[in-house]
Formats: sequence, structure tokens, C-alpha cells
Amino acid sequence: MAKLNLSVQDDTEESELKYRAPALEKGLDIVELLAASPKPMPPRQISEQLNRSVSELFRMIAVLEHRGYVAMAENQSGYELTNKLFSLGMSRGVSKNLLDYAIPAIRALSDEILQATHIVVASDDQVVVIGQMDAPAAPSFHVRVGYRQEIVEATAGTVLYAFQNPTSKAAWRKALQPTVSESEWARFEQHAIRARENGFLIAQSTYSESITDIACPVFNDRGLVAAVTIPYIRSKLSISVEACANALVDTCTSLSNALGATPRETF
Repeated sequence: MAKLNLSVQDDTEESELKYRAPALEKGLDIVELLAASPKPMPPRQISEQLNRSVSELFRMIAVLEHRGYVAMAENQSGYELTNKLFSLGMSRGVSKNLLDYAIPAIRALSDEILQATHIVVASDDQVVVIGQMDAPAAPSFHVRVGYRQEIVEATAGTVLYAFQNPTSKAAWRKALQPTVSESEWARFEQHAIRARENGFLIAQSTYSESITDIACPVFNDRGLVAAVTIPYIRSKLSISVEACANALVDTCTSLSNALGATPRETF
């Protein structure tokens, strides 16, 4: 799985670390392994992947489970990460400030258009849902907080890519392009161009043929920060896709202004 390493690099070699904490390192190894795994992992598989004995990792797993960072899957097939780390990350200043403004905004939007809405941010080569709102008294598609999807497969991911600055976009392209076929990348780029030109993107959901995704970027005083998506479902109560798109753009523009975006960053 490709990783978008857009953070400041730390050139300190592992061998140069002045202090070591073997127990902590084992625990972090378990967390990072489970984070990268698409399905739960039993202790034996964890030990094999980390090249350590089951007995060596048993206490680490037990403590992580007790503290709520990992949990046994419902089908008892192995351990998986809980949303605790995600929740801790969302309590930080930037994310909390975003959600403080975004949740009331998408709630009002859902009430207006009678569709579910959710807000996503980029996380390595994926998008992750950090907030969502169900539609009131209407059929809608529920996306749970913490849900992840590959950037190149998500309409919101396309929008986040489209509105990156040139340097960041080049880094994203370098990391993402090798993960898909040539035709898939060409389609992704075409959608990104359309999103940039229109200020939003309407596209068929890759999850279900009955869903049309409508996504729009959100900016703050530092630039692009998130995207809001409407997983549009047509029903007797629904308004048109175009009307939903207009309402979404208005919401994201107001949200961006509230977050301190400059006029050139809004629509």
C-alpha cells in the first residue's frame, strides 16, 4: 500500500537513537501492523509478521486491549484496531476546530436536502470519514465515522487531489499513480480536472450503482483541509442532483469562510 509521506522527514537513523524502549516499540509495531491489515489478525499471525514469539507479544496485546486500542473482532477471527486512536487524533486542535464548524454545517445541509452527508480528510493513500450526518426521515446511505477508502476510488479523494497545490499534487501523483492501471489513472485525472473547473464533482459511486457521489472541497486559512460528500440516493422525497450540488457548494463556501479561508480559495 502506497503512503503519501507529506510530513517533515526525520532523518534520524534507528541505530542512532539515544534511548530505546523495547516494550513500547513492540506495542507500536502491533498497532501499525493492525492499522495496515485489511482484516483482523490472530496473535499467531501477528507474531509471524513481526518475527516475534506469541508469548513475547501476549502481554502487549493484552494491555492494548485493556486500554481500548485493539479489540477482538465480532467473528473472533483475530484482533483489529478500535477507533480510539482516531478519536484521540480528532481531539487535536486543527481537527477539533474543523469538526466544531463542520458538524452543524452538514447537519443543516442534510436537513435541507434530505440526504446523508459526511466529511473526509486524507490519511496516507486513503480518505477517512471524520464526521457524518444521516438524512432526516428519508432513505439515505450511512457511512460510519472512521470508514476508509482508497483516494483513487473515492469521489472525495478525487476532489482532495484536484485542489492540492502543484507541489503536493506532484507528490500525490508519484505515490498514487503506480497503484492503479493506466486507464484508471487517466479517468481519475479527468475527474480531477472536472472537479477543479466546476468547484465540485458529481460522479458515480464506486461502492454502489444506486449512489451518485457529490463532493466539494473545504478550505481553512492554510489551504485545503477536507471535502464534504453527499452519497445521493434518488427517492420520492429527494430533490435533484443539481440542487443538492448547489446546496453543497453554498455550505462548503460558508464553512470555508468560517474556517478563515481567503476569497481566492473559495468558489
